[in-house]
Amino acid sequence: MKLVVAVTGATGSIYAVKLLEALKASKVDVHLIVSHWAEKTLQMEMGLTVGDIEAMSDYYYEEDDLSAPVSSGSFQHDGMVIIPCSMKTLAAIAHGFDENLIVRAADVTLKERRKLILVPRETPLNTIHLNNMLTLSQLGAVIMPPMPAFYYNPKSIDDLVIHLVGRILDHLGQEQQLVSRWGGASSPPDKGLD
Repeated sequence: MKLVVAVTGATGSIYAVKLLEALKASKVDVHLIVSHWAEKTLQMEMGLTVGDIEAMSDYYYEEDDLSAPVSSGSFQHDGMVIIPCSMKTLAAIAHGFDENLIVRAADVTLKERRKLILVPRETPLNTIHLNNMLTLSQLGAVIMPPMPAFYYNPKSIDDLVIHLVGRILDHLGQEQQLVSRWGGASSPPDKGLD
């Protein structure tokens, strides 16, 4: 599997880090793009540098490198995840404003009818945000806000984050053992994360 993963400056860089760790463990071919603001957020929230997460990918592209392979529809991949996705990036994708490589790669992903998963990080959502999400959903994007689930009795922030990562991998068709499957109300999972 070959995936494009983009990280924007929205809060929630832990989601990107945990996804990259899971993809590396699964030996997925990762093409990574990190925005300039994401560099600052990674440092603030996790004390990490771009180099730290670049090491979790196979290929790394600068945000302003519009000549990168991922900017072309001829670049074959199995999907793209923008995690976390800022409202600025979401709006730019919804309106075809290809100002940087993240937005261009997402635009190409949509036009080529490949899987695009957006993990928007904002609250509360205003009508502009909701309309942009609706537009992208109608175009085929999967909108996956990081809303925590509690039915599996998470014990830590990592449990909450990993649950979302497992759901993202499910939507990409990637085998994962990060979260237990729901067995129904009469037989909920007897443990949290595997």
